[in-house]
Amino acid sequence: MCGVAGLMTLDGTSPPTAPLRAMEAALRHRGPDGVGQYRAPGIGMVQTRLAIIDLATGAQPLYEPGGAALIANAEIYNYIELREELRGGLRSVVFSTQSDCELPLHLYRRHGLDFTEHLRGMYAIALHDPAARRLVLTRDPFGIKPLYYAESANGFAFASEPNALIEAGIVTPRLQRHGRDELVQMQFTTGRETVFAGINRVLPGETVIVREGRIVDRQRRAALPEHGPVAFSEDEALARLDAALAASVRMHQRSDVPFGLFLSGGVDSTAVLAMMARLAERPVKAFTIGFADGEADERPAAREAAAAVGAEHVEVAFTEADFWRLLPEIVSSIDDPAADYAILPTWILARTARAAGVKVILSGEGGDELFAGYGRYRSLMRPWWAGGRRPRARGILDDLGLLRGEITGWRDGIAAAEALSGRGARTSLQAAQAVDCSDWLPNDLLTKLDRCLMAHGSEGRTPYLDSELAGLALRLPDDFKIRRGLGKWVLRRWLTEHLPQAQPFARKRGLTVPVARWIARRAEAIGPLVARSPAVREICRPEAVENLFAAADQKRAGRAAWVLLFYALWHRRHIERITLPPDTLAALSDRD
Repeated sequence: MCGVAGLMTLDGTSPPTAPLRAMEAALRHRGPDGVGQYRAPGIGMVQTRLAIIDLATGAQPLYEPGGAALIANAEIYNYIELREELRGGLRSVVFSTQSDCELPLHLYRRHGLDFTEHLRGMYAIALHDPAARRLVLTRDPFGIKPLYYAESANGFAFASEPNALIEAGIVTPRLQRHGRDELVQMQFTTGRETVFAGINRVLPGETVIVREGRIVDRQRRAALPEHGPVAFSEDEALARLDAALAASVRMHQRSDVPFGLFLSGGVDSTAVLAMMARLAERPVKAFTIGFADGEADERPAAREAAAAVGAEHVEVAFTEADFWRLLPEIVSSIDDPAADYAILPTWILARTARAAGVKVILSGEGGDELFAGYGRYRSLMRPWWAGGRRPRARGILDDLGLLRGEITGWRDGIAAAEALSGRGARTSLQAAQAVDCSDWLPNDLLTKLDRCLMAHGSEGRTPYLDSELAGLALRLPDDFKIRRGLGKWVLRRWLTEHLPQAQPFARKRGLTVPVARWIARRAEAIGPLVARSPAVREICRPEAVENLFAAADQKRAGRAAWVLLFYALWHRRHIERITLPPDTLAALSDRD
């Protein structure tokens, strides 16, 4: 994994060096193993490298005989198969490196802009073709790897993180209010526009073509099939799942550096553990976090599963003191904001794994979306009179007496995704899964994973988000996903056969971080500081915010208090551009 950035001018003049260097410096944490630079008329690109495959000759930029150059934040998992394919036939390719990222260059020369159709992996690629006078940016279909851009009077700029565009002076950090409203009502933002005015996302699966500093075309590759379920038998579904999971995990374990697993004790990561143990040549290194005063500590379940497969298991404790001390640093790394308290354990696990010498981490992200693990899916399938309702029908801050005025339009992005997801022959469950895969997954869960690991110079891999496995999972019959009030039914059945010690049909809670309890304990000190935050005060009544924090031990109040705390810190760091001290109280109170 790496950081990528670049500038293309409108008039073909050479881009200035200073902003390129500033973007390179801002992305150094993503690639501590080296720096690459590319210059051609009208364009400059930089890459900071985290060396995972081909440590000796895989430095970027990479070039192909036709003159195209590539920088990438990518892992192409089927590079071995593609290499064999491209070596055959009359148009045999001669490779200059062993890098997986060389493959997209040759595929581009052979297939043009459709080259991504052949890739299985996670990627944010920038490819400059001087002969065609175009810059091509492309992102993997699930949006596992981030890519942002900005258009200005001087030209076009792109980077792996919004912060790089801001640090380079290309964009001024101004809040885009619709994104702000989405953030405080849903904990993440949707679509092309980010929370920063003037900074946009290359959408998951999108290819953007830029010529003379302006976007001239776009095309998009779908992450999921639009077909309805296939009538598999139970035995056939289990056999297909086993084969697809084995193929994906095998590819995701391809690495020239040590790799491991984030093990929560839940079904998703435990299934990955079972398959890693089957395929790996040495014991799996698994990392689990727990909370001493959490409502559901999954360390015992993870410990039992790890022991059953002989994994090297590392357990980490996260305390209330850690929360208040580390929160400013963690929020500082989440420039594209996701107010998801799972950033806390992910950050600690990333730091622990990197300290243990593990540079690549597999995780269970995507399992809930593809196998229907969330309670909102079960609610969707119930009739209204039995408690059924559409997902995200109410905003986090609604009906709590907080707001100065109604926040309208915050659901527009999700509504647009819902309209698109119903295409084809999908069931209502499949449509809801597709909605989550279009925005919640890339703009919350995968952003969290990317930023927390890249902050520690590590790479996160997501085996469930392989195109073959994901396509199979979405097309399973609905009752193979949800049965007898339980989600992920077929994955549980598979795990029962392959790792019964995990007790996959036992009812478990998802990862629960006791942030509401911690906030409630310090509400008297923290509540007034959040209430006085200019960002929070703009949308909420200060006295109501203080009352909310005093009631933070209640479920809805606790979630709202967490989101406002996150937002106050995030705004201070990323909009006001103030460096936060390593203490939450000081970070909120140290005002000019």
